[in-house]
Amino acid sequence: KAELLNTDSGEKFTVNNLATFIFSKGSNFLAIKKTKADPKAKHKGTNLLLRNLKTGLNELIGSVSEFHFNKPGTMLAYLVDVPDTNGNGVYLIDLQTGRTKLLDSDKTIYERLTWDEEGAVLVLLKGIKKKGKKQRNNSLLAFTGLNQPIPVKHLVVPDQIFNFPANMVISEKGTLTWSKDYTKLFFGIRAQEIDPEKKKDAPPVANVDVWHWKDERIQSVQERQAQRDRNFTFSSVFNLTTRRFLQLADDTMRTVSLTRDGNWGIGVDNKKYISDWKPRKADYYRVNTSSGKRTLMFKEQGRTLGLSPDSKHFLYWKQGDVYGFNIQTGLDLNLTKNVPVSFVNMEYDRFGEKSAYGVTGWSKDGRSVILYSKYDLWLISLSGGSSKNLTSGFGDKNEIRFRYIKLDPEQKFIDLSKSMLLSAYGQWSKKAGFFELRNSKLTELIYADKRFGRITKAKKAEKYLFTRESFHDFPNYYVSDGKFSDLKKISDANPWQEDYKWGFRILFDYTNSNNVRLQGTLSIPENYQQDQKLPMLVNFYEKNSQNLHRYYSPGYASRLQFSGLVSNGYLVMQPDVHFNLRTSHSDMLECVEAAVKKVIEMGYADPEKIGLHGHSYSGGGSAYIATRSKIFAAIAAGAAPINLVSEFNQLFRSSGRNNHQYDIYGQGRYATNPYDDFELYWDQSPIAHVTTMDTPLLYLHGGADPTVEYLQGMEFYNALRFNQKNIIFLSYPGEGHGLRKIENRKDFTVRIQQFFDHYLKGKPAPDWMTKGVPFLKKKK
Repeated sequence: KAELLNTDSGEKFTVNNLATFIFSKGSNFLAIKKTKADPKAKHKGTNLLLRNLKTGLNELIGSVSEFHFNKPGTMLAYLVDVPDTNGNGVYLIDLQTGRTKLLDSDKTIYERLTWDEEGAVLVLLKGIKKKGKKQRNNSLLAFTGLNQPIPVKHLVVPDQIFNFPANMVISEKGTLTWSKDYTKLFFGIRAQEIDPEKKKDAPPVANVDVWHWKDERIQSVQERQAQRDRNFTFSSVFNLTTRRFLQLADDTMRTVSLTRDGNWGIGVDNKKYISDWKPRKADYYRVNTSSGKRTLMFKEQGRTLGLSPDSKHFLYWKQGDVYGFNIQTGLDLNLTKNVPVSFVNMEYDRFGEKSAYGVTGWSKDGRSVILYSKYDLWLISLSGGSSKNLTSGFGDKNEIRFRYIKLDPEQKFIDLSKSMLLSAYGQWSKKAGFFELRNSKLTELIYADKRFGRITKAKKAEKYLFTRESFHDFPNYYVSDGKFSDLKKISDANPWQEDYKWGFRILFDYTNSNNVRLQGTLSIPENYQQDQKLPMLVNFYEKNSQNLHRYYSPGYASRLQFSGLVSNGYLVMQPDVHFNLRTSHSDMLECVEAAVKKVIEMGYADPEKIGLHGHSYSGGGSAYIATRSKIFAAIAAGAAPINLVSEFNQLFRSSGRNNHQYDIYGQGRYATNPYDDFELYWDQSPIAHVTTMDTPLLYLHGGADPTVEYLQGMEFYNALRFNQKNIIFLSYPGEGHGLRKIENRKDFTVRIQQFFDHYLKGKPAPDWMTKGVPFLKKKK
């Protein structure tokens, strides 16, 4: 069901049984496609309702399978698909005159209706499926001169193309694109397959997956990627002028990314580097789409930074520098070797090559690229000759991170002659806001102890829409002028907050044992009295101090509810964790304890009434801390990696991948494997010290968790139970990595509150904590 509301008059227009809808650019028309009357019907055509939003008049078009407005919103193209294919065709409506043209009609299937980027040219496929064949035999159908009385039709039939590969078809699974000059059509091809006849008396086929040690991808990954593999096509091109066909991709180089002008492709061959766990690498080639010639650009490359919008440059990251490959000349330059700043993201704390801070954008004159350093924006010559700090080092000097805000989603280049809007974030102050950059001069527009949401600019006015929030202030919408001098709050989405005690939040500093500066946030009840020592709950996950001004809406979830806890007299602390390689869980232990001791030293927390919570990655940290630390009165952990030795070879059910890459190069940060360093993996495992744990533990795990194997939690429970330790396992059948069903989220929210209320506030323990819940009584 869809409802169109006129925001001036309040008039409503309702459509039931809706499949999809789109507005034309400028919002002059609305097109709504209805659902099938018969869901089992093989044809795709259904009713399309075209509504003129200026006049309010509706036009009903029958048996439409696909429809698309062109980019300017002046034309609507649609395909007709009826049960017996008689009457199938492609139609065009001129939205300014209301006239409809039949562009082509045939007893065939039309599909993949595609406008070019400017909305002046149309391309699609038409084809039939032959008996005994699995793939449809398609031809390319294109139309130019659509604004003329008689458009020009181009038909490309594979059987009539010289050197079109035998037993291949143009596939509807591939995308269709034009070159900038409209001389080349790009599409995907794939092998034709025999569709085996199904015999009624055929014996059943065994359902078996053969996991072979030489498989490029393990079976579970192949299963998850099966649909992608089924839809895979080889990029190809047909030149309408020369009538020449070229297959650009093949089994040795399966991926080719086109430049915007269509003259070149960037080919990627990763076959030699496919691995369960090693970093992604590939050999890159420049592909001439006119000749098909491939030229090696560089081998065994990891990180790339993309193509320039003018189709001239391809950037990549190597050994701490940004390189630029000139696609036309083949010249390869180190663009940043002489720039007096590092573009290496030193905050990237995982094993392997550190990443770059990234590309801001490309200058309109095509001569430069703008890169991010940690704090500033740098203009870098694409010829490798010069560089300029656009923000004049203000960010680095004041430890304020500036980032460019793209206000026009269709913008491809940055015009340096015009002002740029930058977001600003104080690394240590946590202030945020916006600055204007014009001619290398920064002007502060607004910079406050707040958090700002995504900003949107009105298309034809200097008006900006954004949210602003803090721990206490709901993220309501504000409107401002371009100088941010006149902020107007235009929504009040949570007026009920006035009825509750809410609290406030402060920022504090502390250090780990290596004297690394860290920060944490402390949420404090509204009626806190000086020198009062309150029970405190600690929640952590890598770094959280950047969320100092984040608003937390109350709700039922598989995590702590900050606002509700603070409203009910708890302190809630979130510390940052500094990670070293190889020691993730012990790093969590060290930094969390350091932050707790700092808050106790500050005089807020009762040292005998401190609880801890973590989920997933930090759930593993919480479980580890439960077996090592003595400072917590109670701990809750969820969906945690418990035995890192066994977990190393288990699967992410969601992706089908094993944990090898995650543990070595990913978030695990262990930089090795349990076969080369068993003691490390065992030492970092929560299960290694269950015999000495004496902290009450509440553990949550979903029975169908696709991220952390459920048996990890069960192994922890059984080990603690065997050793007579205080463990309560909340197991939710059918739930995933977090709780989705509202009844389960409510259940957990109540139980975790009761758990901490008992151990940190001395409230009586409910029966489920003292006696458990027998299986036969759980539904009661």
